[in-house]
Amino acid sequence: MKRWKRTGRRMMLPLTTIVGLGFGAFVAIAIGLVLGLSVSANFSNTFSLLNDKTILTTQSLETQLRTHFTSVENAVVGLKPYFDDGTIGFDHPDKTLEDMSIALKSNKDITTLALTDPKGRRLGIYRAPNGKLWRIETDAPPPGMNANAIPKLEPDSPPTWGGLVRHEVGVFANVSVPLVRDGNLIGTLTAASSMEELTHVVSEQDEGIDNTVFILADDGQVVMHSDTDLLQTGGSIRGNLPSSWKTLGDPVLAAMDEEEPLEEFKKAADLGVDVSYVVASGEEYILMKARVEGFSDRPWTIGQYFLSTTVSREVRRLAGSMFVGLGALIISVLIAFWLGRRVARPLRNLAVQSRRVGSLSLNEVEPLPRSRVAEIDQVALAFNSMVEGLKAMNTYVPRSLFTKLMRLGGSGAAEAREAELTILFTDIVGFTALSEHLSAEETARLLNDHFAILVEAVEVEGGTVDKFLGDGMLAFWGAPDERPDHAEAAVRTARRIAEALHEDNLVAEAEGRPQMSMRIGIHTGTAVVGNVGALDRWNYTVVGDTVNAAERLQTLGKEADGDPEVTILASAATVAKLTGEQHLRPVGKHHLRGRREAMEVFWLDPFPVAGHMDDAGDVPVSAAE
Repeated sequence: MKRWKRTGRRMMLPLTTIVGLGFGAFVAIAIGLVLGLSVSANFSNTFSLLNDKTILTTQSLETQLRTHFTSVENAVVGLKPYFDDGTIGFDHPDKTLEDMSIALKSNKDITTLALTDPKGRRLGIYRAPNGKLWRIETDAPPPGMNANAIPKLEPDSPPTWGGLVRHEVGVFANVSVPLVRDGNLIGTLTAASSMEELTHVVSEQDEGIDNTVFILADDGQVVMHSDTDLLQTGGSIRGNLPSSWKTLGDPVLAAMDEEEPLEEFKKAADLGVDVSYVVASGEEYILMKARVEGFSDRPWTIGQYFLSTTVSREVRRLAGSMFVGLGALIISVLIAFWLGRRVARPLRNLAVQSRRVGSLSLNEVEPLPRSRVAEIDQVALAFNSMVEGLKAMNTYVPRSLFTKLMRLGGSGAAEAREAELTILFTDIVGFTALSEHLSAEETARLLNDHFAILVEAVEVEGGTVDKFLGDGMLAFWGAPDERPDHAEAAVRTARRIAEALHEDNLVAEAEGRPQMSMRIGIHTGTAVVGNVGALDRWNYTVVGDTVNAAERLQTLGKEADGDPEVTILASAATVAKLTGEQHLRPVGKHHLRGRREAMEVFWLDPFPVAGHMDDAGDVPVSAAE
């Protein structure tokens, strides 16, 4: 039985083989890994989980801080233009205070919002802990601001965070933007946020008595602490207690200078989270911390620590569940192997039918059967609907054009552009009189058979059928494929049509069917080709004077002497691109309808080899100037 095949240099494996080998290897590897589990593996896995936990918890804390302070920063940035253009400011104190009150009401992250001019005048709003808004109309620094904390700004300074401000009502972070009018600094707009607003952030991160979350600022000042009342209670630092955490009774933070980095947390370290081992008060702790820029004039340190016994408990828990996991893993692998085999069969069928769709062999595509698996059943329904849609679309879009656009890149290849093309225009001689004696069905059958001859000749030479116009056809070469021999290909197509028409007329004569004659016009020139239309009425077509000239050449064929079976007229522009062409005759310059200048026209022998036409001495079209 054939198990695989080669396609070029690539070896293609059947889907069932891949699934069987894949699941077999998976089972072997899974059992080997389960049997090879040891305490060291459990330890490594535990630290891997702790790595992820460390990263997630630290990043979560940082994200919540950034969300909070970004809201404060965005508020002053959003208000700055109104101060810069004079809409609000010291000139309009009542309106300014009213707008600031609205800003505080709409942004709960801001505690104080104040405007300060270069002389020290101040105007602003302060939100008290009970939620009441107080006006600031004094030069005394309000809560969250003082002369040392507000940074010195230049007219082009970005939003700038100042140092933490300790006030009797709490600790504040503040951000300022310069107010500029006519290029001059007219003041500073500052927003301060009480750290008490972040109490919930720290408390939510604390996972119990074995875990402590903290935020340190500046030279080690404790801003937030989830455990010790002396350090942090309800988001406010009490009274006149010392500011250094080393004197406030947290032995773990006090021992940070003696920490030992843990190499097992390299993943966290790569992301800026330092994890270390600390011994304090006879206990072993794991400390994780990260530096955060942007909320003060100096970086903050955020982090947490927990008892190392937490890790030991995790190791014991993992070891106890190892044996349960072994049985579950084996059962899961067996079920997955069975399901994989079941899934492989419809997927293999899908691959076969998809190849046929890719080659646009739509009539060979077999509908996919329904499945009890919801996703596979949905794929089957969607695939079958897609095929039906492609069949319907392929009825109106030439398969050769569809294939070319797919190969060249779809929508990009179909964009309207200007290109040098060769246009071929055909028309049946006297079709109106011919169809008068035919029924509608006979007329349609006659045209369909005739167009089949034309389309086959065009596609053999790599051309594109644009459209059928009554009993005529418009085709072109040079797009979407760029080819230098587009003129020669069009002439070869015209002669293929002539040969096919002649053979069809011989059969029609033998069967008593009406015979046809036709005219063909060929012109080379620049035209616009690509998608033309609007909304859902798009058409890949060619437009321009070159198209009109080809149609006029076909019409000029009416002046051909006698009653030729096929008349082919080409412009000098087309003939100039024919290499070694000898089966042609100049028929002079002609004024074509719609063109100012006369065009030099050539008659091409439809049958350069067989010689079905008149001998070479006859002139097929009357010469004109």
